[in-house]
Amino acid sequence: MSRVTRSKSIPFGYRRDSAVPAFDGASPIIIFDGKCMLCSHFVQFVLRNDRRGRLRFPAAQAPLSEAIYAYLGLQTGDFETYVVLENGTARVKSDAALRIFALLGLPCSLMFLGRIAPRFARDGIYDWVARNRLRWFGARATCYVPTAAQRERFIA
Repeated sequence: MSRVTRSKSIPFGYRRDSAVPAFDGASPIIIFDGKCMLCSHFVQFVLRNDRRGRLRFPAAQAPLSEAIYAYLGLQTGDFETYVVLENGTARVKSDAALRIFALLGLPCSLMFLGRIAPRFARDGIYDWVARNRLRWFGARATCYVPTAAQRERFIA
């Protein structure tokens, strides 16, 4: 999988890409693989622990998400990383995962201390889990479908 390039890390740069559909980015957005059981369970965990109810989710298989992946130079169709969009900045891999925990507040935010580990080590572990997640945890035949109560938190 490619890394987010320095030129793509310009705040709100994706807004200037005509291939990226317009969307409301006022709240942090977590792009996840909607067919991955591990990813879907993690989204359920985030929904339970996001006390302020501000995090929003499009599945990676949605047109918006695929356009963001392409803009960032990430492989579409494979979706081996979460993408967190917040204040015009995109985070991927272990940076994305740690930021999600930080956004949840205590006690989950204590996981943010993982940033003291070097990125190459964090991303190495992240990549190992990402490569094996479907074999270990399984895949859905269709994308994760939110409950009626969760629906407003999801971006199609």
